[in-house]
Amino acid sequence: MEKYSKWCIQMIKDKKILINNIYHMLSYAFQTLKQENYKDVSIEPFDEMYDLFAAILSKGISFQLKHGLYKEYINYQEDLAVISGKINISETLKKYSAHKKVLSCNFDKFSENNLYNQILKTTVMLLLRNKKVKAEYKDNLKKMMLFFSDVDLLNPKGIRWSAIQFQRNNQTYRMLIGICQLIIEGMLITTNAGDYKLASFIDEQRMCRLYEKFILEYYRKHFPELTVTASQIPWCVEDSTMLPTMQSDIHLQKDNTVLIIDAKYYSQTTQFRYNKHTIHSNNLYQIFTYVKNRDYQFENLEHKVSGMLLYAKTEDEIQPDNVYQMHGNQITVKTLDLNLSFVDIKKQLDEIVEEHFSL
Repeated sequence: MEKYSKWCIQMIKDKKILINNIYHMLSYAFQTLKQENYKDVSIEPFDEMYDLFAAILSKGISFQLKHGLYKEYINYQEDLAVISGKINISETLKKYSAHKKVLSCNFDKFSENNLYNQILKTTVMLLLRNKKVKAEYKDNLKKMMLFFSDVDLLNPKGIRWSAIQFQRNNQTYRMLIGICQLIIEGMLITTNAGDYKLASFIDEQRMCRLYEKFILEYYRKHFPELTVTASQIPWCVEDSTMLPTMQSDIHLQKDNTVLIIDAKYYSQTTQFRYNKHTIHSNNLYQIFTYVKNRDYQFENLEHKVSGMLLYAKTEDEIQPDNVYQMHGNQITVKTLDLNLSFVDIKKQLDEIVEEHFSL
């Protein structure tokens, strides 16, 4: 019994560390989270991932309400007794012929009922329906939803995230919409009855995006002496027609020394075939292709181009930690342990740069 209790305590501790680290990853991916109004969130211990997201949205929406909800002109078509905007002649004649003495009008209205606020409201309503979100966060979010009474709900499955654009007047929504996307796309599942509910954790694909963004922004912030980008690598061929785009996750460069990192967040860090654990073949082919094409760009200049597959560490017994020399280039495969304290995560990331750039 005592052994079981210790195991439970350790599980709770590990979960809290992971949630805390997710917050740090989010704060690098979304620099807004480092502002003063999110200070309480950064030091508060969370038992559930849902509470973390609810707390972030609560702070963010509160901040947005103080500055006013974003509004834009929305086009409406309504049947009215008096003229508003432009009269739709053909529709109005149809109404009159049916003995309906109304005018069919098209008009623009400056309204908060736009896509950005609709996404916020839809996400909050999902959190409010989740039993694991603490009452204190629900109460705060419910109060804020009073200001969204004229905002419509969306079908979460129908949101076209790629179509969302930000400009000067709605830049403050960028982080909030990013968090909403992480919740809706990563945690949303549909029951057999067709109801929406939140899954137990963020799925692999969404975590991979966050993992990539976190590492990229970490190096941008802490290593200003490096050029840190997520740049495309051109093919070194005469005709690149129909060849896929080579988009690196993290491209680090100092003078003529380059390190290309492919960040991978998988449930299993190796593939198991024919009773043998090996590195994911597609990952290795990809990083090697990136490195060799980047290498060829330097031509006869003295240079060094290396590649790295950086996996998020899992509970698998076998974790890759290998260095290969492939046709004059170094390819490293290693893991980043996200279950450690954030101080230790920083140490792991720093060591990668220090080793490759002799800093």
